[in-house]
Amino acid sequence: MKPPADSDAILVFPSQCEGVCAHCSAPLDQSHFVTFKNDAIACVDCGGLENLTFLPSGNTALTRRANALSPLKYVVLKFSRARKRYERQGILARQEIIEQARQECEADEATRETKRLASAARRAKQDAAHLAAFAAKIRELYPSAPRGVEHEIATHACRKHSGRVGRAAFAKELAPESIHLAVRAHIRHHHTSYDCLLSGGADRTEARVLIAAHIEETIRPWLAG
Repeated sequence: MKPPADSDAILVFPSQCEGVCAHCSAPLDQSHFVTFKNDAIACVDCGGLENLTFLPSGNTALTRRANALSPLKYVVLKFSRARKRYERQGILARQEIIEQARQECEADEATRETKRLASAARRAKQDAAHLAAFAAKIRELYPSAPRGVEHEIATHACRKHSGRVGRAAFAKELAPESIHLAVRAHIRHHHTSYDCLLSGGADRTEARVLIAAHIEETIRPWLAG
């Protein structure tokens, strides 16, 4: 697969197989970094990487500062066979730049932590407000739903990093479609045999067809005002 384009960076890769540099014929193995020069694989020396140190991903502030201090940006990518995509592993930078960036991070660590905690508290407040509004909208659209079920549905649908409907952009606007999808998902898993059908070998499309009528029977009384 072709590496991703990055107009601001020189892309570097761990050598994932044995080979030779296309420019000087130096042997390469999995302990080497390589880059591309004139569309051909180049070793550390031919690619101009000989004076650089690898800084692995993990410390966003340190990486950002090292990048800002570096005259050129070197991004290390590795192909993930499981995810079928290139993923960032870190950057390359001169050792003295990494040390300067580290010292700057240590100097304002307390300030950054205070800002981080304030941001986390602000996001938590926003998430709580969205969850409450989502639950209220469920109750508005399904006035006869069982008492308290709106909070159960909203909590599940709006869980952070879940990828569920409550986290989608249109759900943030409380679009009726997002509410209907969340309610139907709840009924599907809690009031039908959907999960049992999947466990028994049915595919999702087949299982949804089989329980469609049951969902309609369950949801109809919830709509009654």
